Amino acid sequence: QVHLVESGGGLVQAGDSLRLSCVASGRSFSNYAVGWFRQAPGKEREFVAALTRRGGRTYFADSVKGRFTISRDDAKNTEYLQMDSLSVEDTAVYYCAAGVPYSDYVRPVSYDYWGQGTQVTVSS
Repeated sequence: QVHLVESGGGLVQAGDSLRLSCVASGRSFSNYAVGWFRQAPGKEREFVAALTRRGGRTYFADSVKGRFTISRDDAKNTEYLQMDSLSVEDTAVYYCAAGVPYSDYVRPVSYDYWGQGTQVTVSS
């Protein structure tokens, strides 16, 4: 079992940056791929970014490519989402996830463990 706790959300203005963190406890974090998803009011949870075990490959949604960066520090059992050039459309609850997605990193069902979410609100 892996327990994930996100932090770093908040209210920012368009163009600002935020860094989300997700600390894991429990089973060996380095054995899992990690991902970030988000859910805006009235919308389905959508993929944002993913990072394979050992940080070999990254995946990004087209909407955040070039603005967001995903990273991990296995020594600290922590994954990060650096978000730059934020826009109003990025407003959502952000969730971190961990699992063994094999080849499908985009679908939420590919991940076994989830955090409780952290709110990110971007004002114009």
